[in-house]
Amino acid sequence: MVSDDLPEGGQRLLRRGKRARRPRAFWAPAAVAVAICALALATPKNFAFSRLLPAAPALAASMWSVAWTLALGVVALVVVVIIEIVYDPNSTMFNLAAVAAVTAAAAYASHVRQQRERTLSKVRSVALAAQSVVLRPMPHRLCDLGIETLYLAAAEEARVGGDFYEALDTPYGVRLLIGDVRGKGLSAVGTAGAITNAFRDAAFDEPDLVAIARRLDTAMTRYSRAYGESAEALERFATAVFAQIPPGGPAELLNCGHPPPLLLHGGAVRTLDPSAPSPPITMASLIGGGYTVDTVPLAPGDRLLFYTDGVTETRDRTGTFFPLADWAAGQDALPPRALLDALHQQLIRYSGGALDDDIAALVVRRDPTTPHA
Repeated sequence: MVSDDLPEGGQRLLRRGKRARRPRAFWAPAAVAVAICALALATPKNFAFSRLLPAAPALAASMWSVAWTLALGVVALVVVVIIEIVYDPNSTMFNLAAVAAVTAAAAYASHVRQQRERTLSKVRSVALAAQSVVLRPMPHRLCDLGIETLYLAAAEEARVGGDFYEALDTPYGVRLLIGDVRGKGLSAVGTAGAITNAFRDAAFDEPDLVAIARRLDTAMTRYSRAYGESAEALERFATAVFAQIPPGGPAELLNCGHPPPLLLHGGAVRTLDPSAPSPPITMASLIGGGYTVDTVPLAPGDRLLFYTDGVTETRDRTGTFFPLADWAAGQDALPPRALLDALHQQLIRYSGGALDDDIAALVVRRDPTTPHA
C-alpha cells in the first residue's frame, strides 16, 4: 500500500527492485541439471541418468530467456559428451542428438513465451490506463475530512474491475460517490468511467444529492442506449451511495441499492441502512424514481466506512460471508489508512487468498480538532 503514495519515478524504481530479486523457482532448471549430473556421476553407468539432462533446458523454457535456455542446453551437451565418453561411448551420438533437439525446441518455446508476455504487458498497460480514468488518485484530505481508499480487482492480472469511487470538494461541501457496476472486466470499467465522469460534472452543478442521482441515471440510460438493444445493454446498471458532508455539518446519504455504509463512533459501529429504498442507477424508469436522503450526525473523530459488496460477500472455506460490522467493531483505535490496510489483510486471510469479486472501500474521518457544528 505504501507504493501507491510514491511518485511515478519512485514507483518505477520500486518495480525494478522487485524484478531484480529472482524468485527461488527461477533457478530450478540449473538445480535440475546439477542434480542429474550428480546422479549420473554417482551411480553405475547402466542407470544412464545423463539421458535425463534434456529436462533442464525444457524446464528453462518456461522461465528463462532464449539465450539462457540455449546456454543451459550447451552446458548439458558438454556434460553429456564428458559423461558418455567415460561411461558409454556407443550411445554418445544418440544422447547428444536428444539434448540438441530438446534444447532447440525449448529455445523456440521460450521465444514464443516472451512474445506472449510482451503482448500481455501491453494489454495490462491499456487496462491500467482505462482504470486510471475511473480511479483517479484520491486526495488524502478535503476540507475537514481525511480520506483513504482501497481497491482490489477480481481480475488481478488485469487490475481492472467495475467498482468505482470519487470525492470532490464542491461549493456544497465534500461530495462522495462509491458504487459497483454489474459485471467485471473492461466492459464494466467503461460503464464505471461514464458514471464517475457524469458525477464529476454533476457534483459541482446540482444543488442536492437527489438531483445528482437523477442526472446520473439519465446519463447512464443514454450511455446504455449507445450499445443498442442487446441483453447486456439492457441489464447494465450500477448500485451506488452518494454522500454530501459540509464543513462541520452532518453527512447526507443517498443509497441507490448499495450495501449500507458503517459509522464508527466512540467504539461502536452503526450500520446506516436507508430509511427507504432508492433505485440503482439506470433502474429509475423500471422501479420508480423516488429517492430518499438520510442525515447522519458526524462528530469530530467519527469515521464513515463505505464499501462495495465484494467486501461483505467474501466467503471463507465454509461459505460464510465476511462479518464486516463485527470485525469493524474491534478496530476503533485504527486511523483510516491502517483500518483499510487491516481490512485488506483480513479479507485475504478470510478468503484464503481467493477473492471472487472486485473490492473497493473508502474511509472518511472528520478531523478530531474540528469543532462540531
